[in-house]
This record gives sequence, C-alpha cells and structure tokens, in this order.
Amino acid sequence: MIGRLIDGRYQVRSLIAKGGMATVYVATDLRLERRVAIKVMHDHLAADERFRERFIREARSAAKITHPNVVNVYDQGDDEVFAYMVMEYIPGITLRDLLHDHHRLTPEQSIDVMDAVLAGLQAAHKLGIVHRDLKPENVLLADDGRIKLSDFGLARAASANTATGQVLLGTIAYLSPELVTKGTADVRSDIYSLGIMLFEMLTGEQPYRGDQPVNIAYRHANETVPAPSEVNASVPHELDELVAWSTERDPELRPADAGVMLEALRRAEAELGQSARPVDPTTVLATASQSDVEDTDPTELALITSQMSSASSPPEFSDGHVEPFRPGDSPTVVGAPVFPETSAAELEPSLPQATSTAEQGASKRRTLGAVIAILVIALVAAAGGIGWWFGLGPGSYNTVPEAVSLTQADAESAITAAGFSVGDVTQEFSLEVAAGTVMDMDPQAGTSLAPETPISLVVSAGPEMLTVPALEGLTLEAAESAITEAGFTYDQATTLRQFSDEEADVVIAATDTTGAPLPSTLAEGQPIRLVASAGILPDVAGETEANATKLIEEAGLVVNVSSREFSASVASGVVIASSTTTDPVVPGDTINISVSKGPAPVVLPNVVGAPIGEAIATLEGLGLTVGHNVPPGIVNDPNPVIKFVVSTQSPAAGVEVPAGSNVTLTATATL
Repeated sequence: MIGRLIDGRYQVRSLIAKGGMATVYVATDLRLERRVAIKVMHDHLAADERFRERFIREARSAAKITHPNVVNVYDQGDDEVFAYMVMEYIPGITLRDLLHDHHRLTPEQSIDVMDAVLAGLQAAHKLGIVHRDLKPENVLLADDGRIKLSDFGLARAASANTATGQVLLGTIAYLSPELVTKGTADVRSDIYSLGIMLFEMLTGEQPYRGDQPVNIAYRHANETVPAPSEVNASVPHELDELVAWSTERDPELRPADAGVMLEALRRAEAELGQSARPVDPTTVLATASQSDVEDTDPTELALITSQMSSASSPPEFSDGHVEPFRPGDSPTVVGAPVFPETSAAELEPSLPQATSTAEQGASKRRTLGAVIAILVIALVAAAGGIGWWFGLGPGSYNTVPEAVSLTQADAESAITAAGFSVGDVTQEFSLEVAAGTVMDMDPQAGTSLAPETPISLVVSAGPEMLTVPALEGLTLEAAESAITEAGFTYDQATTLRQFSDEEADVVIAATDTTGAPLPSTLAEGQPIRLVASAGILPDVAGETEANATKLIEEAGLVVNVSSREFSASVASGVVIASSTTTDPVVPGDTINISVSKGPAPVVLPNVVGAPIGEAIATLEGLGLTVGHNVPPGIVNDPNPVIKFVVSTQSPAAGVEVPAGSNVTLTATATL
C-alpha cells in the first residue's frame, strides 16, 4: 500500500497503525497539497456488507461533528476492492501512550484533558450521536498541544440505542452497566466511560481487573466504582465526587450529557483554585522556545521541556484489536505533553520532564532561578536523548524488508538477512493465497526497528477442507442453503435436470464441476453442481395418440410415432407402448410411441364342400361371424342322419376382410 495513489488523489506515504478492521496511513492529498490520515478498510472485510456499513457509519457520524476537539473527517469513498476514509492528520501521541510512559497524571493535568474531551463530546451529544467507545486510545495529543477525540467507529444515533449483536464491541474496561446487562446505550453511557477514564488518569490503573472479560463486565454491572483517592491519596475530594457521579450504575443518576459533566468539571476546577482557562480551550499542551523565556516576565513563565519520544503504547481500534505503535510509525518529537510532575532526582537522560498549561498558574509563582534550573535539566536530558537516538534508538534502526507474497522459507531468509529475527509464525486458511505463502507480517515492511527485533509472519495454509453435506433427496432451495452454510458455492445456472422417479426440483445427485461424484471433504469455497429431477416421465400407454402427444410435450419432451401396428387387443388410434431414446432422459429428448391400427384383416379360406359344422368352426376361429340357413340342431349334431355340405360362401374364398366380418354360407343336404 505504501506509495499507492488512492482514488487518483491520495498518495500513501507511511504506516501509522494497523487494526483488526482497518489500517491507518499517512498520505498526501495531491489536490489540496496537505498531509492527511487515511483509514483503509481491510479488503476481506470490505466484501462483508455488515463491516462496510459500520465503516461508513463511522465516517458519517464523525463528519457531522464540527468542533476543534474532534478529529475532522474530510472524505470517504471506495477504490476498487476497499473502502477508505480521509481524516485530519494529528501528529503526536495518544493519551494511552502518555499513561503508559508516566503511569498517571496530576489532578490539574487530568482536568485539562477531560475538559477538552468533554468539549468535543458535547458537540456530538448535541447532534444526538453516542460515541460508544471512549477510552485513552481514542484521545489524541497533538504536537502543538491540541487534544482531539477520534474513532467514532461504534457511534450511533442516540435514538438507535440497541446494541443488538454488538453488546461488547466497545472496550470492556470502559463499558457502562446498561451495555453489559441490557445491550443498550445512550449519551449517559459515554459519561460512564469518561468517569472510568478520569479514574485511570488520576490513579494510573483501571478500577476493575479480572482474568476474563466476563469478570470485568460483571463488576461493572454489580459493583460501585471506588474513589480515586483510595488508590492515590493526592486526588482531591472534588474529583472523587465527579468520578462517583459519572459512574453511577443507574444511568438516571449520572450527568445528563457531556455538557452537564463539563460544567461540573469546571466548577470543581474553580473550587480547587485552578487558573483561568487558556484563550484557546482546545489547546492544553503548550510549548515555548528559549527566546520565549528571555522575553517573558519570569513570574509568568511556564516550565518548558521537550521530549524525544516514540509512541510506546498500543493503540486500540474500535473493534478491540490492538496494534503496537513502532518507531517510524508516527512523528516522534512531541512538544510539552501533559506528563505527571517528576522531581529532578527522578529525571533520566532518556525521559525528560514535562508540564502542561494547567501548571502555568503555579509556575507564575516560581522564581526565575527555578525556571533556569529546569531548563538546564531539560538540555541535559535532550543531549542524553540525542545520544540514545543515534546509539540505541531509532537512529540505529534497520528497515523491515517486504516478506508478503514470498514463500515462508524465502521470507525468513529475507528477515534474517536484514538483521531481524523471525518471531511467531501462524497459519491461516485462505482462498486467495497459495499454501506456504506469507499473507501478512507484523511489523509491516518499511518500518524502522532495532536489530534482532522479531518479525511475526502469517502463512497461508491454503483453503480449509470442509465436510460435504448430504444433498440427495433435498429440494433445490434446501440444497442451496446447505451448500452455502457448509462453506461451498453453488451456481443455479450449472444445475442439470433429468427425468427420474422423484418429483420435480428434488436433488437426485451432486457432483463437482467435471461431473465426478463428490468426495466426503472438499476445499472451502469450491463449487458444487446439482442434478435435479425434471419430474416423472409420463406413462402414455392406453392413451389416444392426441392425448399422449400433449402429455409428452407438456413435460418438455419431443414425440415420435415410431410405428403403427395391428392389435387384436388395442383399439385403433390408441398408444400400445412408449420407449425412451436416451439414458438418462433430459428435457428436449425424444420419446417413441407405437400406435394401434386395430385388429389385422383376414383372408377368407375356401370352405365349400366342407360339412357345415366344420366350415362354421373354421371361420369363427379366424374372428369372423357366420350366417347360414341350416337348423342349429343339425349343425351341432356330431352324427347327423342328414348331412349338410357347404355349397357356396359369401364373400368368396381368397377375399381379405376385416376381423369380425360376417360370412354367409349356403349348405345342401346329402345322405
């Protein structure tokens, strides 16, 4: 991604941080010639409509808020397969970094940070937007002293307060009791999170800890947050009360919104004798130069130091994923952040002292000698920092080589050749990346790191082998659901249909794309082809030719009269039998039918001169009827006294007549 031009406008320069949902880069807006931060959604998540909607919701929620203490959103769009969001670039560190390095803040410094955060959050609450993920990772401390609230990834309208399916998407340490127990959130849920954050700034630790997230969630829902002064005796009573009010388990008992809490904070500040707020309420991290010291009344000087520091605490994205900051990921020279006060004896060359504008009121009462002493210490610390920078720090770092798309063996060789070590190697299934190929690495290529730093790799294990579900006997609709739920793909256009003993649209077989039977397991995402019944072949024997033709054609088949035959048992024009021409039979195939012509014709034999009884028996045996003028008793008498012999017959012998025709005989008596 480094060096890529996104949407023809944003030139990606370097990596800031990577989360489970997106990666943030420093980029240059070529159109407006300014530096921006661009948040790019991971392409495998961009295909998921649920994640894409959440990402777009973050951009829209943040874009609605215009306030100096909220990170501005400039643009949002799509570039090929991924979605992105363009934001204001804030060089500096996070509040989490500050707490990680200095454990806790003074009450004055905590008030300054909370004042700025509440001011920005108040603007969101006025628009009916609930942040839902307030924590130190989402509070940015800029080089120039500004404080910005970021990451509205879980933000929602206050009216849409149900967190269905996402109850614990926020960081568990800051979740309100109602989110844990009911899955609902409103502006007072944000107030609870800020109360926990204020407790952490004052004490250096979170009020609840546990081995499992569920234990922490249980304590949020069932315990009262202790007073910060129980952990840090220097916390004043006024701030104890503010923490207690904002962390009431019952939302109705908390401040109604950020504006109400901001008023309470400023009243507490006044009671504590704080100095007037700065002219620009968005800035609490002020800086000054040596010339400022020389030109300013010593009684009005603030303590000034500078710190060479790189971010050392892992920022956490709204989806809970933690990705460490590393040297080179973001600007490392930060001017006068709000650090806890330290004595001269505690100062070390690599960790210079710092103050905030909240301490300027107190510094006005200090003497010029004290200011000069602190400046000398700062210079010594800076000199030590420079030595560390080029000796052991980022000045001596190597650049991580690109390992993605290499085989595991080649990637490990490249890493060790660059002076690093190979860290954890994990495998993940992938449909796109060949087995044994590196899919991802941590830290990313191009990062500057100390020699021997371990580089972790994610190697593709290829597609996952999944169990093929039983499909025969299911309807097509049920089979399609079973295929997709099992992790395979199905295209209706590939379905084959053939006539069978099953009703139409019942699966009679499943194959791969070549037509071969399916094995018991198949690679994830592989296509499955179904063979479905086209219905039962119509039985047309005994139907008239016209009706048989209609039934066959309605089934999608073609009729062919293959023969017309005489039949003594089947009436003329009726189908004697049908037969198929293919196996299996599919729509469009031909069905042969045989149609009866009725009984076959009879050629009359010559019975003239035969006894009348014998002649009658012969003709009737051929399916003919016989008429005669001889008394029946004479005909049926086997030993008549007077014998009658046929003298003539009509029709005459040799004539062809239809079966069942009548033949008339004339007989003459004889002795």
